[in-house]
Amino acid sequence: MMNLLKSVTLCSIVLMLSACAVVSLTVEGEKTRVLSAEEVTKCTYKGKTTSTTTDKLVGAKRHDKAVTEELLMLARNSAVNLGGDTVVADSEIKDGQQTFKVYRCVPQ
Repeated sequence: MMNLLKSVTLCSIVLMLSACAVVSLTVEGEKTRVLSAEEVTKCTYKGKTTSTTTDKLVGAKRHDKAVTEELLMLARNSAVNLGGDTVVADSEIKDGQQTFKVYRCVPQ
Protein backbone atom coordinates (compact mmCIF):
# COMPACT_ATOMS: atom_id res chain seq x y z
CA MET A 1 0.00 0.00 0.00
CA MET A 2 2.86 2.38 0.82
CA ASN A 3 4.46 1.80 -2.60
CA LEU A 4 1.17 2.62 -4.29
CA LEU A 5 0.92 5.89 -2.35
CA LYS A 6 4.50 6.81 -3.28
CA SER A 7 3.82 6.02 -6.94
CA VAL A 8 0.66 8.11 -7.02
CA THR A 9 2.43 11.01 -5.32
CA LEU A 10 5.36 10.85 -7.73
CA CYS A 11 3.04 10.69 -10.76
CA SER A 12 1.09 13.68 -9.44
CA ILE A 13 4.26 15.74 -9.06
CA VAL A 14 5.45 14.82 -12.55
CA LEU A 15 2.07 15.72 -14.06
CA MET A 16 2.00 19.06 -12.26
CA LEU A 17 5.50 19.97 -13.39
CA SER A 18 4.86 18.93 -16.99
CA ALA A 19 1.74 21.11 -17.09
CA CYS A 20 3.67 24.25 -16.12
CA ALA A 21 3.98 26.59 -19.04
CA VAL A 22 7.42 28.01 -19.59
CA VAL A 23 7.02 31.27 -21.45
CA SER A 24 9.84 33.73 -22.01
CA LEU A 25 10.33 36.79 -24.14
CA THR A 26 12.26 36.48 -27.35
CA VAL A 27 14.91 39.07 -28.14
CA GLU A 28 12.40 40.79 -30.45
CA GLY A 29 9.61 40.47 -27.89
CA GLU A 30 11.73 42.30 -25.32
CA LYS A 31 11.64 45.35 -27.60
CA THR A 32 7.83 45.28 -27.85
CA ARG A 33 5.97 47.63 -25.55
CA VAL A 34 2.62 47.24 -23.79
CA LEU A 35 0.58 50.45 -23.96
CA SER A 36 -3.01 51.62 -23.52
CA ALA A 37 -5.37 52.49 -26.38
CA GLU A 38 -4.94 56.20 -25.60
CA GLU A 39 -1.18 55.95 -26.10
CA VAL A 40 -1.29 54.51 -29.63
CA THR A 41 -3.45 57.10 -31.40
CA LYS A 42 -0.54 58.13 -33.67
CA CYS A 43 0.67 54.58 -34.30
CA THR A 44 -0.03 52.35 -37.31
CA TYR A 45 -2.42 49.46 -36.68
CA LYS A 46 -0.91 46.15 -37.86
CA GLY A 47 -3.50 43.55 -36.82
CA LYS A 48 -4.60 41.36 -33.95
CA THR A 49 -3.04 38.45 -32.11
CA THR A 50 -4.56 36.06 -29.61
CA SER A 51 -2.50 34.63 -26.77
CA THR A 52 -3.41 31.40 -25.02
CA THR A 53 -1.92 29.83 -21.90
CA THR A 54 -2.92 27.30 -19.27
CA ASP A 55 -5.19 28.86 -16.67
CA LYS A 56 -5.57 25.69 -14.57
CA LEU A 57 -3.08 23.13 -13.31
CA VAL A 58 -4.45 19.75 -12.28
CA GLY A 59 -7.90 21.31 -11.99
CA ALA A 60 -6.76 24.21 -9.79
CA LYS A 61 -7.00 27.79 -11.04
CA ARG A 62 -3.60 29.43 -11.59
CA HIS A 63 -2.76 32.80 -10.05
CA ASP A 64 -4.18 35.65 -12.16
CA LYS A 65 -0.87 37.53 -12.19
CA ALA A 66 1.03 34.55 -13.67
CA VAL A 67 -1.59 34.04 -16.38
CA THR A 68 -1.60 37.76 -17.23
CA GLU A 69 2.20 37.91 -17.46
CA GLU A 70 2.36 34.87 -19.73
CA LEU A 71 -0.34 36.24 -22.04
CA LEU A 72 1.52 39.55 -22.33
CA MET A 73 4.81 37.79 -23.11
CA LEU A 74 3.15 35.70 -25.80
CA ALA A 75 1.51 38.79 -27.33
CA ARG A 76 4.80 40.71 -27.32
CA ASN A 77 6.57 37.80 -29.01
CA SER A 78 3.80 37.51 -31.60
CA ALA A 79 3.65 41.24 -32.41
CA VAL A 80 6.95 40.99 -34.26
CA ASN A 81 5.39 38.58 -36.78
CA LEU A 82 2.88 41.29 -37.71
CA GLY A 83 5.54 43.99 -38.02
CA GLY A 84 4.53 45.62 -34.75
CA ASP A 85 6.43 46.98 -31.79
CA THR A 86 3.53 47.64 -29.41
CA VAL A 87 0.57 45.66 -28.08
CA VAL A 88 -2.68 46.84 -26.51
CA ALA A 89 -5.06 44.48 -24.72
CA ASP A 90 -8.27 44.22 -26.75
CA SER A 91 -10.24 41.85 -24.53
CA GLU A 92 -10.48 40.56 -21.01
CA ILE A 93 -8.80 37.28 -20.10
CA LYS A 94 -11.18 34.35 -20.49
CA ASP A 95 -10.21 30.72 -20.03
CA GLY A 96 -6.51 31.53 -20.41
CA GLN A 97 -7.00 33.47 -23.64
CA GLN A 98 -6.74 37.18 -24.49
CA THR A 99 -6.76 39.21 -27.72
CA PHE A 100 -4.35 42.09 -28.37
CA LYS A 101 -4.16 44.78 -31.04
CA VAL A 102 -0.71 45.18 -32.58
CA TYR A 103 0.72 48.55 -33.61
CA ARG A 104 3.90 49.97 -35.13
CA CYS A 105 4.74 53.12 -33.15
CA VAL A 106 8.46 53.52 -33.81
CA PRO A 107 9.40 54.34 -37.41
CA GLN A 108 11.52 51.67 -39.07
